Amino acid sequence: MKAAVLTAYNSPFEIRKDVEPNGSGVVVDVAATGICGRDLVVWKGGFRNLKLPLILGHEIVGYYKGKPVAVYPNLSCGNCEYCKAGKENLCENAKIIGEGEITGGYGEKVIAPEKNLIPLPTEEMEKYAAALDPVATAIHSAKLANLNKDSKVLVTGAGGGVGVHLVQYLKHIGIKEVYGLTSKVDKLKELGATPITQIKNEKFDAVFELVGSKTINDSLRSLKKEGTLVLIGNVEGEPITLLRPALTVMRQQKIVGSAAYTKEEYEEAIRIIGENKIKIIYESYELERINEAYRKLANREIFGRAVLKLR
Repeated sequence: MKAAVLTAYNSPFEIRKDVEPNGSGVVVDVAATGICGRDLVVWKGGFRNLKLPLILGHEIVGYYKGKPVAVYPNLSCGNCEYCKAGKENLCENAKIIGEGEITGGYGEKVIAPEKNLIPLPTEEMEKYAAALDPVATAIHSAKLANLNKDSKVLVTGAGGGVGVHLVQYLKHIGIKEVYGLTSKVDKLKELGATPITQIKNEKFDAVFELVGSKTINDSLRSLKKEGTLVLIGNVEGEPITLLRPALTVMRQQKIVGSAAYTKEEYEEAIRIIGENKIKIIYESYELERINEAYRKLANREIFGRAVLKLR
């Protein structure tokens, strides 16, 4: 098959036409794949346990037996205590499609267990590829924040692929005061959020931290007593250092990690997208233009998600 192959970190992908897909299960013909912030961290070399070459891409939609499907990317074991408790996102033996030996969606075919395939209600493939991961992430992280409709919340990195859909999901579930840290002020206003370009004197009940090391200390300073910071991403892959840990101690703040999403939450995301509950924001690129997409993502030139079209 044809695929974009990562052979060196921080370097262009190579387009090859003789790649053999690896995996276990059934063959899905890939139609489109979203480019995740996690992929960008891998590309920069932030996951040292992975071995090159790699065919990335876990936000996959395509066709199986002629029917449109999404591929739930977490290959969980089903046997550990977390899987048995319905928390397969925390599986002790999980593998992610596109990482390691399992070929991802930056190629024309993916091999995955049939149980990981979820029917799609329509064939708007690029739309689902763009938003499934962000919306499922929003669903999962919102549960961790213990919000109510009067909560005042902040989303950092609000102009990125997860951010633009997270602010909309928070409005969708009835949160009245949703702020977004972004340089793309006018575009964020159109989504119903209040944009800010820097964190100053606001006080929030919860912060959804998508940026990580660069903003987390400002986020904690803006967090109320007993507030919750949900750590979703760390885009630079750099170590996170708390500059004033006493502030978090004395304010009794909570920092909780958000580990992706469950299959049930992925299915809920499909429903929300299919019912057009939020606006899906993305730019699409042919596979041969993957390096252009990565360059623009790295330079924060894309508002929303980037999607690779494979058919």
